[in-house]
Amino acid sequence: MIVARRFALFAICALCLVEAAPVTRAQAPASAGLHDPLDQLLELYVRDGLVYYNAVKSDRRRLDGYIAALNGPQARAIDRASNDDQIAFWLNAYNAIVLQTVVDNYPIRGQAASYPSNSVRQIPGAFDRTPHAVGGRQITLDQIETKVLAGFRDPRLYLAIGRGALGGGRLRSESYNGAILGEQLAAVATEFATGGQLLDIDESSGTVTVTPILSWRQADFIAAYASAAPAAFAERSPIEKALLAFIHPNMLPHEREFLDRNQFRIEFARFDWRLNDLTGGRP
Repeated sequence: MIVARRFALFAICALCLVEAAPVTRAQAPASAGLHDPLDQLLELYVRDGLVYYNAVKSDRRRLDGYIAALNGPQARAIDRASNDDQIAFWLNAYNAIVLQTVVDNYPIRGQAASYPSNSVRQIPGAFDRTPHAVGGRQITLDQIETKVLAGFRDPRLYLAIGRGALGGGRLRSESYNGAILGEQLAAVATEFATGGQLLDIDESSGTVTVTPILSWRQADFIAAYASAAPAAFAERSPIEKALLAFIHPNMLPHEREFLDRNQFRIEFARFDWRLNDLTGGRP
C-alpha cells in the first residue's frame, strides 16, 4: 500500500515538472527584456526619425549600459534565439552603436570637405574601422550591415538602420522586437514608398528619385524583388524592376496609374549625410 502511494506521489510530481517546463528560464526568448533600455531611450529622444542628441548625451549612462549588455551573457546566447529575435537584436545593436558613436563626438565639427561638418562621416573609422563587442564578437558597423544583416536575406533591413543621417532609414521611436518584427518591417516598407524621404515620385517631370541605398545593396534587392515586378516593367533593368516591385503594393491609386504607364525615368539621389539631429530645431 505504501509502495503504491509512493509511486502515485512520484507520478504526480513528475507530471507537475512536465507541466511547468514551458515557463522555465531556458525556454524564454534569449533577448527577453534586453532591449528595454533602448526602447526607453528611443521613446524619449527620437521624434519623426530625428534625435535629440544633446539629451541622449546627458542620459548616456543608460545608453552605455545597454551597449555593454549587448555583449553580456544574455546577448551571447542570441544565436540560439528565433530568427526574428536575432534580426531585432542586430538592428537594435546597429542603431544603438550609431547613437553612441555620435554622442561620443557630439557636437560634431568636422573639416572633411566630402561631408557636411556635422556628419557622422566626420568621425574617423565610425563605420569601417572601429570594432564593437556585440554578441560575443568584435564587429564594426559595416560588418553588422554587410555580413550579419545581409545573411538574413531581407533587404528591408537596410532601410531599418538609421546610419545617423537624414538620408538613412527613419529611426523609429521604439526598438525592434522579435515578437512584432513582421509588423515593424512591413511598416518600414510602407514608409519607404509613402514617406517621401527615401523615394520621390514627380509626375510632372516624369521622374522617380530613390535613395542610393538600393544601388549600394542592389544584388539583395534584385534577388528578393525583381522577379515579382509587374509585366509592364519587363524591359527595365533588374534593379529598377526590384524597386518597382517593392513599392508597387503601397502606391496611392494615382501613383500606381502613373507608374503603370511606364513613361518615367528612375534616378538615384545623392545620399544626405547631414546628422539627423533635432537638438535646437529641425535640420
